Amino acid sequence: MNSETAQPSILLVEDDQMDIMNVQRELRKHNVNVPLHIARNGREALNMLRGEGGQDQIPKPSVVMLDLNMPRMNGLELLEILRSDHDFVGLNVFITTTSDLETDRLKAQDLAVSGYIIKPLSFDSFGEGGTTVDGFSLFLDLLRLKD
Repeated sequence: MNSETAQPSILLVEDDQMDIMNVQRELRKHNVNVPLHIARNGREALNMLRGEGGQDQIPKPSVVMLDLNMPRMNGLELLEILRSDHDFVGLNVFITTTSDLETDRLKAQDLAVSGYIIKPLSFDSFGEGGTTVDGFSLFLDLLRLKD
């Protein structure tokens, strides 16, 4: 109930500062002006979502952008936990990764991801992988995250 009335937001789970800046730039460029919460690894993201480990709990995000390769808890480990938690099982999760490994893609599909985006992230690229990025932009439109 209240998740539908809550303000739209994005949780970016990413350990690379350049990738964080790239996402921020792309969101600004496309007038996506919603709160962007940033976690540096899966453990930090889980603490933010649950309000554990000394972290303040953030409102449930509309979209999670999740890197696969991170220290402490990687993206697939976090996704497995989220999919087994009744509070977060329905989260819209987009994988963002430099990995184009078929095993990673299949594992992400098994965990019901909303999309799989190969970095570097650009909402404008219509070459290889452009359909998933274009799908993400469409998804933002559907969630009315854009101004």
